Formats: sequence, C-alpha cells, structure tokens
Amino acid sequence: MQNGMQLFSSTMRLLLRWLRLCFRRGHKRLPRCVREPWSYSRLLLKSLYFNSLTNSDVVMDALFEPVFWLVDHLTRWFGVVFVCLVVILTSSILIIAYFCLLPMVLDTYSTAWIIWHLCYGHWNLVMIVFHYYKATRTSPGHPPQIKCDIPAVSVCKKCIIPKPARTHHCSICNSCILKMDHHCPWLNNCVGHFNHRYFFSFCLFMTLGCIYCSISGRNLFLDAYRAIERFKSLDVEPQGVPVTGVGWLIGLLPPGSAPGQSYYQTPAPPFTFRDKMFHKSIIYMWVLTSTVALALGGLTLWHAMLISRGETSIERHINSKETRRMQKKGKVFRNPFNYGRLNNWKVFFGVEKRSHWLTRVLLPSSHPPYGDGITWDFTLHRKDLMAV
Repeated sequence: MQNGMQLFSSTMRLLLRWLRLCFRRGHKRLPRCVREPWSYSRLLLKSLYFNSLTNSDVVMDALFEPVFWLVDHLTRWFGVVFVCLVVILTSSILIIAYFCLLPMVLDTYSTAWIIWHLCYGHWNLVMIVFHYYKATRTSPGHPPQIKCDIPAVSVCKKCIIPKPARTHHCSICNSCILKMDHHCPWLNNCVGHFNHRYFFSFCLFMTLGCIYCSISGRNLFLDAYRAIERFKSLDVEPQGVPVTGVGWLIGLLPPGSAPGQSYYQTPAPPFTFRDKMFHKSIIYMWVLTSTVALALGGLTLWHAMLISRGETSIERHINSKETRRMQKKGKVFRNPFNYGRLNNWKVFFGVEKRSHWLTRVLLPSSHPPYGDGITWDFTLHRKDLMAV
C-alpha cells in the first residue's frame, strides 16, 4: 500500500512538471481569465496527494464533491414538494372516504360495524395527522454551538464543533444532528433524537391505516373493476340494432327505407358520469393504499428491528463494520446503547409506567424523549425500566 502511494505521488509530480514545461512559454501571453483557473486547478491537483494519509476514498470524495453538492441542494428544495405530495394524496383518500364510502356505509352496514369503522377510522386519522405534523415541525436536536464541557467523541470537520456520541453531520441540513437516523425528504426534516418517535409512529399508523383501507375496500375494488369493464363494453357497442330487413340488416339501406321493417333503439346506458367517477375513485383508493401499505410497511418493519437492537440507520452500518473488524481479532462487539429489546422500546417511547403504553403510545402525546441526546448513561435507570 505504501509503495502504491509513493508511485501515485511520483506520477503526479512528473505530470505537473511536464505540464509546467509545456505551458511556461505561453504562460505570460495568456489572459487573466485563463491563468487563474489554471492556477486553481494546479492547487487542487496538488491537494490530492498533500500527505501520506491520502487514499482512494479521499480522491473519490474530492472528485464527486460537485455531485454531492447538487444532490444535497436538490433534496433540500424538493423536500417541500414531497411534503405537499403527502398532504395531497392523504387528502384525496379522505375525500373519497367521506363523500363516497361513508354514505354507503351508513346505508348498508349494521350499527355495530358503523360504530367500529367510525371509531377506528377517526382514531387512526388523528394519530397519522398528529405524528406527521410533529415529525415535520419538531427539531431533531443539535449539539451546543458554544464552548462547554459536554462529553464528545470527535469534532465535526464541517461544523468545527464537538460531536457527542451518536451525533452525525447532515449535509442537507448543513448541521450536526443528535442521534441522527437519516434525512427524510417526505418530512423535509432530519430524523433525530427529538422527533424519532414521531417519525416511527407516523410510519406505523399510516401503514395500519393503509392496511385497513385495503382490506375493508377489497370487495368494493373488485365490484368497481367489474363495473369499469362493463362501461368499456357498453362504449363500443352500437346504439341501434335492426331486427328485420335484409338490406338494412347488413347496412346497405338506411333505417326506414324498406317496407315493413322495424328498428329497435337501445336506451341510454344506466351508468352516469357520477357512477363512473365513483368506481374509478374506489379503484384509485385501493391501489394507492395497497401500494403504500407494502412500501411503508417494509420501512416500518426495518425501523422496528433497528429500535429493538438500540440502533439507528447510520449506526447499523457502523456497527456492522465494527463487528467484522472485531471478529477478525477474535473479539465480540457489543452495542453500548442496547439495553435489551423491551427496554429499548421503553426508552424509545418514553414509557416509565404501565399506563404510558396507552397515554404515550396509543394516544397522541408530545412528551419529550428520554435523555437530552448528549449523554447516554442509562445504567442507573435500567432496573427501574425492567420493573415496568
């Protein structure tokens, strides 16, 4: 590896010397607008091998820096578009549910089923709206910007401030995030220490709501699909059907031209424009909710697995690499933030007593998470958590 780096450094030096010799004669005659970019390019090229710590990762990061900058800025601006898209799609499902399905449910279902659908549907809706609003509007948490005695594990090379444990820099938000999980474009916000619970609860209840709509609307979807197929068949059928008269029957003579013939005019289709829109709305609702249930359900299960292990998405990648590194040395890696599956869920949801499973998990709650996101020493509270 060391020989390879020395060969790379020597090659770069020879390339610069050759370019300097070829360019020296006409350098003075070049205009300033050309000399400055040339000097800046030489400086960039020299910076790629300025010390022995340079490797292929550093070179690739430097080359792809414009691409990273473009992606970060596009994601930042398109976050507003994604949030509007979530609001529009959710509102469209609500409009279909209230104006198409609710009148039918009130007319055809029994009283017990009506009460079940109204209670569960509105509870699920309140949980989705509450957690999505809190996830988008709650700050994920940032480390202190002023100099203070906080436990730090490193210094951010972008913010030039101490980074506590589990803190990472978000290039889209351009700041360090406490217990950063990822930057979610659908929230236009980072998922961190103070809004991680809101994000997961939104994913969970949105998945449950989509599964509820998909299962309860399956028969309606099948009926609507068959009705749409009937609409298509009626659109291609002729409106007039002759019954007597050979020449008129084969289309050689117009109606009424042959004596004694009769003509049967089919009535207008019994399906109105309102009926077509109703069935198309049912199909749209079922396809959208089923698709979201599959996609978002997989994401929710992934995050549930991470929470059970006391990890974030970023820590999952870091811990996997650290586990492989320790295995090569014959050692076992242990996640210091894993307090056991049940305790991990209690810390995540902020459950301190049995009633909190109802008031803080199954009902809207804006209580703060456990801890401040800077220190993670929960050893004193571990016995209390097990007793819940």
